[in-house]
Amino acid sequence: MSETDRGPASEESTDRLAEVFDLVGPLYRRAYRKVEQDAPIEGLSVGVRAVLNMLRKDGPMTVPQMGRAQALSRQFVQRMINDAAARGLAESVPNPAHKRSSLIRLTEEGQAAITAVFDRERAVLRQVGGDLTDDDIAACIRVLSRLLRHLDDVDVD
Repeated sequence: MSETDRGPASEESTDRLAEVFDLVGPLYRRAYRKVEQDAPIEGLSVGVRAVLNMLRKDGPMTVPQMGRAQALSRQFVQRMINDAAARGLAESVPNPAHKRSSLIRLTEEGQAAITAVFDRERAVLRQVGGDLTDDDIAACIRVLSRLLRHLDDVDVD
């Protein structure tokens, strides 16, 4: 029987999933503050960091694709891209698949900035390690990914 065939979670499991949500919010806000504190180094806001990191990982994308991928409004993503472009970190290029929706890609400066942020964040995460096993981390990723997929149909526009 696959995980998706098991039916609804027990009351105890539901309570434990609620604990996950209770932890994700403060975790996000603390990570947000950490990025904002370090932002003067590269001059990146959390929003610009998010879109630059998407471009680092996935390559050139359209603004609507980025919005859907991160459950962000197209308007918010466009503001972040405008900010990144004004700083010379991202640029629009023609999209061979769609004449009216340009692709956004990192510039060399954008690649350098997001790489510096990424490297600094990984240095912080290396300090967490300790007693967490690869199985612990895999389970965390599996649970958070499952919750995210379950909430995929939430409309952001």
